[in-house]
Amino acid sequence: MATLNINGETVEVEVDGSTPLLWVLREQLGLTGTKYACGIGLCGSCTVHVDGEAVRACTVPVSAMDAGKQIVTIEGLSEDNSHPLQQAWKELDVPQCGYCQPGMIMAAAALLNKNAEPSDADINNQVTNICRCGTFNRVRRGIHRAVAIGKERTS
Repeated sequence: MATLNINGETVEVEVDGSTPLLWVLREQLGLTGTKYACGIGLCGSCTVHVDGEAVRACTVPVSAMDAGKQIVTIEGLSEDNSHPLQQAWKELDVPQCGYCQPGMIMAAAALLNKNAEPSDADINNQVTNICRCGTFNRVRRGIHRAVAIGKERTS
């Protein structure tokens, strides 16, 4: 039995401790916004936040997630898709197929939590997710637009 804090709620799941967090999220809890793609932590489609850090959920065993760790999935980023990144993605039509985009948004959110105004170089260095459709330029524009949306909301 594992006790996890996911999107602000404590949940208990009966699962082997070696099970990747990704499978607990998708199969046990029905949080299918976190995507499976490569299974070896390279592509980033499965990116979630653990204590505010971007983590590839396909490589982390659930046993590493004690009840004190705060796990946030794309479903927990905002209740109504009002997060500045989600708004920027919609406004700029960032995704093409969209499969990798939840992971992209989560990686970008972790970046913005640490660096409120990242340069293109910062984005390239920190958002290392792979998009098979090649939307990297739109992702960069989306991150910059999210910064602007955040400033508009606070002014």
